[in-house]
Amino acid sequence: MGGDPLFSNGVDLAVVLIVIVKVVVTFVFLLIATMLMVWFERKLIGDMQNRIGPNRAGPWGIMQTLADGIKLFFKEHFMPERAHSAVFVLAPFLSFVPAFLLFAIVPVTGNFADGGNGTVEIFGYTTYVQLADPPIGILFALAMSSVAVYGVMLAGWSSGSKYPLLGSVRASAQMCSYEAAMGLAVVGVVLVTGTLETTQMVLVQAGPGPFGWVPNWGIILTAVIPFVIFVIAGTAELNRPPFDLVEAEQELVGGFNTEYSSIRFALFFLAEFMNTITMSAIFVTLFLGGPAGPAPIGPAWVWGLVWFFLKLFVFLFMFVWFRATLPRFRYDQLMHLGWRVLIPLALGWLLLLATGHIASDQGWPLGIAIPIALVVMAAASGLIRVASRRALEARLAELEPGGVVL
Repeated sequence: MGGDPLFSNGVDLAVVLIVIVKVVVTFVFLLIATMLMVWFERKLIGDMQNRIGPNRAGPWGIMQTLADGIKLFFKEHFMPERAHSAVFVLAPFLSFVPAFLLFAIVPVTGNFADGGNGTVEIFGYTTYVQLADPPIGILFALAMSSVAVYGVMLAGWSSGSKYPLLGSVRASAQMCSYEAAMGLAVVGVVLVTGTLETTQMVLVQAGPGPFGWVPNWGIILTAVIPFVIFVIAGTAELNRPPFDLVEAEQELVGGFNTEYSSIRFALFFLAEFMNTITMSAIFVTLFLGGPAGPAPIGPAWVWGLVWFFLKLFVFLFMFVWFRATLPRFRYDQLMHLGWRVLIPLALGWLLLLATGHIASDQGWPLGIAIPIALVVMAAASGLIRVASRRALEARLAELEPGGVVL
């Protein structure tokens, strides 16, 4: 549980009960939020495409997701004859459980206004409004997003069919490729905040910003570029449009989860939308100050809850907007963007941020250090582009008359 002050005076029955309540509330919130997210996406895309969307089950169709879940729960289970039964059953949980654990480190609210330390008091105990605050919090988030790759890969492999295996290999390559760029963007935030704990990151961003009125958010401290990289890489990591190549429509099947049915298929579906919510919460925590914000009147933790959900809604709307408007990438375009654009850019910008911090610590003039670093970055970028062009020309020169690369 890390630095949560709830455990500062030992563990008794009340502390255990508070932790259990936190677990239950987090789990129930994510389930309800996932149901509402599915409904929100259907209705919003319907509005964008001049359609009605769900409107039968419940008021405004709000119970449609629950109806779909009940239908899937009672549908017949089946397992392919050549499937590896144990792994086939385990794979959906390897996608679902990391989505839940990822949200555990997100500070949802707290007293972050006017110099508060982010804590609240519950039944006489001081604690954070998050399930856990480990000292390696953001590394834990990256680890959980990596574990989800195993669920995708094992689902395709254990099905005993070639098409799900091809879909899972493609999905795993996509997720692993963008994991590197996303990790480098996170390192930029760690560098400027000086901590791995999510609560401490929010506390740093809740402090006074430039000129006294600009927010001290991570998006400003890192000069926007890591934020853009993280949004693109996170979208690809979630297999959301325009990077939803996991769907594998080229093979006229559903991709890695083709052989799944009933509640097991529903777990993959649930994990995708739950991951969208948890990744949006990570965006808010890293780059928009989490629940930090002004508290004009009343309890600060209430305003923290308001600010957190307002910021969260912006990212959820953004993901739906992407789905409704952007065409799907080709797979070669996907890999080109990840390996040749995002990773070099993320690494170069991280080195630039590090140069600025070292210059400040050593007393070097930033007006000289930063331009020199930019020149070095531009030269390195040019060398990478030349090397890539030469490699492409060499491969084209090796083409046989039939057009096959040797």
